[in-house]
Amino acid sequence: MAIEPLSTDQLYTRCDPDQFDFADTGELEPLTRLIGQDRAVQAVEFGVGIRHEGYNLYAMGPSGIGKHAMVRRYLEQTAEKEQTPPDWCYVNNFDQPHKPQTLCLPPGRGRKLAGDMEHLIEELSTAIPAAFESDEYRASAQSIEDEYKSKQEETFNQLAEEAARDNIKLFRTPAGFAFAPMKDQKVIGPEDFAKLPKEEQEHIEKQVEKLQGRLQEIIQQIPQWRKDTREKLDELNHDVTMAAVGHFIDEVKTQYGDLPVVTDYLERVRKDVVENVDVFRKSAEENAEQAPPGPQARQPADPKELHRYKVNVLVDHSETKGAPVEYLDHPTYQDLVGRIEHLAQFGTLVTDFTLLKPGALHRAGGGYLMIDAHKVLLHPFAWEGLKRALYSNRVTIEPLEKMLNLATTVSLEPEPIPLEIKVVLLGDRLLYYLLHQYDPDFAELFKVEADFEERMDRSPENNQLYARLIGTLAHRQDLRAFDRNAVARVIEYGARHVEDSEKLTTHMRSVADLLREADHWASTDGRDIVGIKPNQVAAMGLAAGQHGLRAQ
Repeated sequence: MAIEPLSTDQLYTRCDPDQFDFADTGELEPLTRLIGQDRAVQAVEFGVGIRHEGYNLYAMGPSGIGKHAMVRRYLEQTAEKEQTPPDWCYVNNFDQPHKPQTLCLPPGRGRKLAGDMEHLIEELSTAIPAAFESDEYRASAQSIEDEYKSKQEETFNQLAEEAARDNIKLFRTPAGFAFAPMKDQKVIGPEDFAKLPKEEQEHIEKQVEKLQGRLQEIIQQIPQWRKDTREKLDELNHDVTMAAVGHFIDEVKTQYGDLPVVTDYLERVRKDVVENVDVFRKSAEENAEQAPPGPQARQPADPKELHRYKVNVLVDHSETKGAPVEYLDHPTYQDLVGRIEHLAQFGTLVTDFTLLKPGALHRAGGGYLMIDAHKVLLHPFAWEGLKRALYSNRVTIEPLEKMLNLATTVSLEPEPIPLEIKVVLLGDRLLYYLLHQYDPDFAELFKVEADFEERMDRSPENNQLYARLIGTLAHRQDLRAFDRNAVARVIEYGARHVEDSEKLTTHMRSVADLLREADHWASTDGRDIVGIKPNQVAAMGLAAGQHGLRAQ
């Protein structure tokens, strides 16, 4: 059977430039969506619109098809109309410092609270030392001390008078107190005491024994007197601190009267400041010793102990409009769920709640997070961390070794943050089917797939859309406009790229590369518009010049 050769018309389907009614693509209205991806767009709209657990999205298709740009553009358009999520802050847990607590605040209030707390601590670190340096406080404290000393002195004087009535003298010695008999108002020594009648000796010994018992009772009362004195001083310090602190904290509370979580936190701050007032007094003394002479010496520093009153703004939406849209290019475990940083001090690593850092799940909470599926699977435990957060609907910042039950040291245990998020994975089809087959959690968490096609039908209507696509890509990349002949050559290239005369490629990267090469040749020739080579009708090749595209 003879095989008939194919004609040139069968091998090559020419695109007639006369079907276009424009001179160049600069006249065309830009496209606002991908062409040939109607089903994928509908899937994206469905996946973003449905608000149920597990309806996260997997956008699949080859790299360079434009799915990333399309999904991100749609997410940003949707997010603009949504409510801005709250700020999240970590504050010190004064009862259990290794378990920092969270504060959920309206957008922008987190940064303001952090600033207000900085200002409050500056005010208190000046006002508290000044209150304890006042003449009124010193006089009150001295009065309490004098009362203790007076009581002690009076008690010993009474004991001395009682002993004197029995001709016994009470002595104060470096080792304590001692009793000695007297005769004729003079202390008698051991030799003279031995010469006394035995009855008198026994009487004196009984009196001394009685007085020693009385002395022992007094000495046993002294710790209680000291305790009472300390309690009075503590009560005085409490009153002085409350007077110095109350006004400043109440002033801050008035600004957050609509937020009970903040007013409750400020009350805990008030209580802790009162209980740890010595931290402020010590910081002022240390600063006064280190500062140079002059007025600056009275300005207290902000020591490390005062970090306990700071506010760590983990997520700040003060400048966010609508819901956040995040793309995580490096999806490691810590970049997803956050991390606990450490500082080296004297050869030891230390940390506190101010060193808690957010992950992408924190920043995108209340909005959308885009991740390349291949990348998240490459990083150890990142995929498990992501699934864990989506299943539990919360983000817990914890070291990787703790998640693996390998932790051997005490670390922070931050309070988890609730998570409401829509995650979009971007990857190819093979990876989608592999995950669907071998990871049962995948089907539960990513119930929506958007399949981006690599080709579209070649029709007069789609030719017009392709021309608008060319104009849109040229405009976005600041390229020269393409005339109708150049547009026809690009369409012919689109058909050849998919090796089907009845289809056109939707691989945007390949089309964009061709447009940039053509723009380069136009620039080389010093032309303003991209056209075709003179006297060339239908040249096709791989480079822009070979495609018949040339400046005219």
